[in-house]
This record gives sequence, C-alpha cells and structure tokens, in this order.
Amino acid sequence: MANYYRITAYHPEKDISIIMDSFGLFEKKWQFSADLIKRGFKIIEVSDDTQFLDGNIERLTKPEPTKFILRATANGEPEYFEKNIGGTTYKAVKVGDKIYIPNN
Repeated sequence: MANYYRITAYHPEKDISIIMDSFGLFEKKWQFSADLIKRGFKIIEVSDDTQFLDGNIERLTKPEPTKFILRATANGEPEYFEKNIGGTTYKAVKVGDKIYIPNN
C-alpha cells in the first residue's frame, strides 16, 4: 500500500504557504519534509493519512508515485483557527480557501 502524507509549509523568502500531498512518492514522512526543506520551505505541519481530517481537501484516490500534488497556495503564513466537528474542537489550518485538521 502506498504512503499518503500531507504537509503544510511556508517559504519565508517568497512569503507563500502551501498544502502539499504525496501519495506513493515517499516511503517516510521525513523524506517528504526533507525534499521541501531543500526547496527553501519551513515545515509547519506534517501528517500521514491516519493523522489528519480532510476538511475541504479531498484525498487523492489513486497513488501518484512520481510526483507530489499541490493542494493549496496563498501569500503569507498559514492561518490557524478552531473548528468544531461533532462536538470536538480541533485546531484547523487554512491556506487560501483550503482547510484541514492536521495531527488530530
């Protein structure tokens, strides 16, 4: 089974935030993080598919073993806010108009 990871990252030099998914490209989360760090990003959140709630970003349905997928981008740093789901309050992250709950 392919590994599914989601990362929120910030590029200070370009002042942009991203949410990026990887489904089958990396064996370990740290490999995905390391690749983005090499590109100048600071890792804000990193989760595997058992650790995050989707929010308004649907998961990929088939592996993409040769690339990672940009799910959201925005100027500035990611935003955080509280989101209540089924009586439980979570810390959600927002980039542009995309929201998910990391490390639930």
